[in-house]
Amino acid sequence: MPQSPAAPALLDAIVVGAGPAGLTAATYLRRFHRDCLVLDAGDSRARWIPESNNCPGFPQGVAGDELLRLMREQAQKFGARFEHAEIDAIGREKGGLVLSAGPRQWRARCVILATGVADTLPEASWTGDAVACGALRLCAVCDAWEATDSRIGVYGPLAGIAAHGLFLRSYSEHVTLLPTDADSGTDEGAAEALQQARDAGIAMLPAGGSLEFDGERCSYRSPDGTATGFDSVYPYLGARTSAGIAAAAGAELTDDGTLVVDAGQMTSVPGLYAIGDVVSGLNQVSVAVGQAAIAATRMHERLPFAPRVAGDAK
Repeated sequence: MPQSPAAPALLDAIVVGAGPAGLTAATYLRRFHRDCLVLDAGDSRARWIPESNNCPGFPQGVAGDELLRLMREQAQKFGARFEHAEIDAIGREKGGLVLSAGPRQWRARCVILATGVADTLPEASWTGDAVACGALRLCAVCDAWEATDSRIGVYGPLAGIAAHGLFLRSYSEHVTLLPTDADSGTDEGAAEALQQARDAGIAMLPAGGSLEFDGERCSYRSPDGTATGFDSVYPYLGARTSAGIAAAAGAELTDDGTLVVDAGQMTSVPGLYAIGDVVSGLNQVSVAVGQAAIAATRMHERLPFAPRVAGDAK
């Protein structure tokens, strides 16, 4: 009779995600001498950053890929292990949690979910090239300074882009709303933001146009065929998150679909922590790194005490 496959070993900690949040958590956990495995799907949002100029410690700026490389190197220096996997389920068992990716499974006493969000981009083959040269920008908090006094377009559903346009108006007098629809919705806040945008001198082009890219700049082609060029366009088309797999395990979500955590970054599922963009509405590297330090430290305190033995390789 064939034997059942052995259950995977129970680790101290698993970090799901290898963006700035997950890599910081892995570095902290290894420096606490905790077993730490990082499961990486390879799609960190940070890889889209052409150059970050508000990341502490990089006065000349740093590209997202380079930042990830350096942070991964640091985690590996202290012994963090990595496996490529995209988690599709989290289960609960006595003494810990079980992570699954298809038929593969991992077990840990505690888990840090650092899976971030994935921006919804215009459906076009050129989006990667446009982001790389700054024609498309994904985070106004991160890089609106670089767009100061330029021609800025804000693209997306009318109910949401007015508030973003108001934020960008403090960087340039040339801000234009590029609505994908003509409906501002029934939300009073959205209607008020739209009126404030008009009062601030923000222009708006006819709804339902399309974005184009000529290799250097994006243009908005209105339904009548008129094309208007911009130095930078910020698309606000929503984002996808993996918070649902935590919710399926019993974790509480906010109304906007992010994970609810306590002061130590733990969700409502004991031993399951969440950090970075999957939690915070302020999607910033510095915020993610701070949450990682908190979560890893609180996790270390929660894990069983492990007195050091001389020569211990752990």
